[in-house]
Amino acid sequence: MTWKAPYRRSNEVTQSFSSGVVIIYASKDTAPSGYQPVEAMTQKIALRYEERRLGLQRYYEARQNQIQVERVIRTPRAGTITSQDVAVTEDGRRYRIDLVQSVYGVWPPSLDLTLVKYEQEAEQNGVV
Repeated sequence: MTWKAPYRRSNEVTQSFSSGVVIIYASKDTAPSGYQPVEAMTQKIALRYEERRLGLQRYYEARQNQIQVERVIRTPRAGTITSQDVAVTEDGRRYRIDLVQSVYGVWPPSLDLTLVKYEQEAEQNGVV
């Protein structure tokens, strides 16, 4: 009998996360009520990720809704990542998370994050 990790089904594929590191920030409006919004970001979690292929169907469906999907990445399932969060990759590019999807049949449990071009300036730990 072969050895396997505890609580792991035999038909799961091992997922690697070797493309880089992504930092997930929570976005929050810090302006007083009635004033122009001022977005501030606080770091939630830093995760390794694997770059995924952006499929034609996902790309064109987003374009129909005037959304420009830039990338799809796979991260380990950790913490609470929502579609209101912002992702920053190690090259300094900022993306808005448009869609968070659970991935089944891989080990460790993972999430696919659909990243959209982000054009808004935000205050990050007191620095714009």
